[in-house]
Amino acid sequence: MLHLFAGLDFHTGLLLILALLFVLFYEAINGFHDTANAVATVIYTRAMRSQLAVMMAGVFNFLGVILGGLSVAYAIVHLLPTDLLLNVGSTHGLAMVFSMLLAAIIWNLGTWYLGLPASSSHTLIGAIIGVGLTNALMTHSSVVDALNIPKMIGIFLSLIISPIVGMVLAGTMIFVLRRCWNGTQKRQRIHLTPAEREKKDGKKKPPFWTRIALILSAIGVSFSHGANDGQKGIGLIMLVLIGVAPAGFVLNMNATGYDITRTRDAVSHLQQYYQQHADALPHVVAQTPLVPAPTDVAPSAVAEFHCNNGHAMDAINRAQELLTNLQSYNDLAPEQRSHMRRLLMCVADTADRAAKLDETSGADKRFLGDLHSDLLQTVEYAPIWIIVAVALALALGTMIGWKRVATTIGEKIGKKGMTYAQGLSAQVTSAVSIGIASYTGMPVSTTHVLSSAVAGTMLVDGGGVQSRTVKNIAMAWILTLPVCIVLSGALYWLSLKLI
Repeated sequence: MLHLFAGLDFHTGLLLILALLFVLFYEAINGFHDTANAVATVIYTRAMRSQLAVMMAGVFNFLGVILGGLSVAYAIVHLLPTDLLLNVGSTHGLAMVFSMLLAAIIWNLGTWYLGLPASSSHTLIGAIIGVGLTNALMTHSSVVDALNIPKMIGIFLSLIISPIVGMVLAGTMIFVLRRCWNGTQKRQRIHLTPAEREKKDGKKKPPFWTRIALILSAIGVSFSHGANDGQKGIGLIMLVLIGVAPAGFVLNMNATGYDITRTRDAVSHLQQYYQQHADALPHVVAQTPLVPAPTDVAPSAVAEFHCNNGHAMDAINRAQELLTNLQSYNDLAPEQRSHMRRLLMCVADTADRAAKLDETSGADKRFLGDLHSDLLQTVEYAPIWIIVAVALALALGTMIGWKRVATTIGEKIGKKGMTYAQGLSAQVTSAVSIGIASYTGMPVSTTHVLSSAVAGTMLVDGGGVQSRTVKNIAMAWILTLPVCIVLSGALYWLSLKLI
């Protein structure tokens, strides 16, 4: 593994290690900041003891990271355009990294101290945007080119829509339970608060099957949180490594000859598809390269290339040239590895746009989707040591510091105490919503999905919400992005002035 860091001087290598430790610290903060989302309801409803609930959350957060895939991780990485990521240089890359991390850590710790369920996702995304915009302003480049605008819009939509979805679905679920699971005295127990249960039945714990359902749904929230938020940590580490040590991480240097062959075949199949559908694709890909592809690529020579619609076939031709007879990415010069990443990202982007055309058939959409995956299999990756390190950091962070936010979730959102049915509805809704978001590669806020779901159950079930708490949560939701954009941008500007 250490050979991947070859070429870095001692000072840069030391700062890179420090940056990686900062990422793991951020992920640990994410763990104890967001643990309350999974354990608040089971602790408040007395379905589990707090120590056992927190340990359970830690274990399933760990498993969520390990088994959650990488789609959300690379949604984070792709927020910054490929050219910006590869052109900043190690010094500016480190300044960029530390600015993002410090901004995210400062805001996360501040909101945790105040007991506010603020979003770690908003924090991280705001920090990345702030660095990108500041870099554009300082280099006098286009603000549009400073960020991956389509990806940013998609992430914004997921962050805005997901809490609304959580509120509506949880409210609907509690409405259905109130209508359909209320016919007998035994069923009515699910609509009791822990205090009402103790007063009425003399028991502190919820009914057996209600307790099982609460525990299972809490496990679901923990796993989904690990699968979504854990991936953000993986994406952040890959962002650090690609920006600071691109020679070792811009491509999967452990990719086998079979993996590279699949990538080469995908490029060839996409070229054939474009040629066969030339009449339908002129607005996506020009069939005649604007710049002739190089016929002889020297080991260290890389022609200038920028991806746009007119260069798609050019990108295909250049990628094929570099991939021909290639068995290992170690055979490419460092500059060629960065160039290969640009080319594959460009080719995959045009394939994605071709698949979204109305005139593309369902079978062709699936075919292009498979090609898109094959194109990026050696680009969108993460070494196993990164995945395990993030999983451990999130799991260990989960086991401390949970109480402040848990109190807010369990007691301060609704005017009345939380019933078993409300806790179950909020948790099931959150687990499913966040799980679907993780599968589709969209970063969402576990914090805001669950707190919105709790609020939805309180509104529908007649108890109402505490306006002060809801206003504080809403203010944290509204302020997180702009504050982190300004904070990370200011830190980046200051660090570049001091370099």
